[in-house]
Amino acid sequence: MPWDPALYNKFKKERFAPFVDLQKLINVKDGLKVIDLGCGTGELSRMLADSLPDSQLLGIDSSDEMLLESKNYEGSNVNFRKQKIEDAILEDASWDLVFSYSALQWVDHHRVLIPKLIQRVSKGGQLVMQMPSNHEHFTHVTIKELANTYPYNIALDGWARDTPVLSIEEYTTMLYDGGGQSITVFEKIYPHVLEDANALADWTSGTALVPYLERLPKEMHDAFIEKYKEGLKRQYNMSPVFYPFNRILMAATF
Repeated sequence: MPWDPALYNKFKKERFAPFVDLQKLINVKDGLKVIDLGCGTGELSRMLADSLPDSQLLGIDSSDEMLLESKNYEGSNVNFRKQKIEDAILEDASWDLVFSYSALQWVDHHRVLIPKLIQRVSKGGQLVMQMPSNHEHFTHVTIKELANTYPYNIALDGWARDTPVLSIEEYTTMLYDGGGQSITVFEKIYPHVLEDANALADWTSGTALVPYLERLPKEMHDAFIEKYKEGLKRQYNMSPVFYPFNRILMAATF
């Protein structure tokens, strides 16, 4: 199942809210060379570039579907290309601002990843990142539990996605050990009010469910989603539904 920009953008207002907080952590300077790791549709990349005078920004993403929309946001100072984050950080290139918004949670082995990201920051540059840390919420735990039941556990061969997201203490230590200065790391809960349990399912269908549906045979998709919705409705049998969403925001200069 490919990433679906329309489904992802259904909750654009809620998903974009932390971007404002992350922008406040950026040291704005003229002429920054910027890479946006996991740029998605490119809309936030465009907003980021517009907030940085005379900047040059490259956005990368591994999803053809997301990048198809990025053409709407290209310009003389903003370009996009298809590339995995894991491959980009291995290149011998440095950036004044290494930026990532809601993407690094999809990259494994953060104890290896973060030091490699630091190596891509030019002297005097900055690393600024945000990622969800909501993996212990009922909406996510229920997906893993369902994947471990028959027949899905057979189809998935026992696979379930373990989050690579670490504690804020570990991220802070890695930034310090990598030579970081002016370190800011914090976790914030963004309160969302959604219509009902179906809206919760729509939210996770655009993100957390995607890796499971990619691996399950298509003929199992509808049943898996329906079972998941049933679990959500038992837990959230009210309207509206309050959905507290944890996110980690961090920045450091090097």
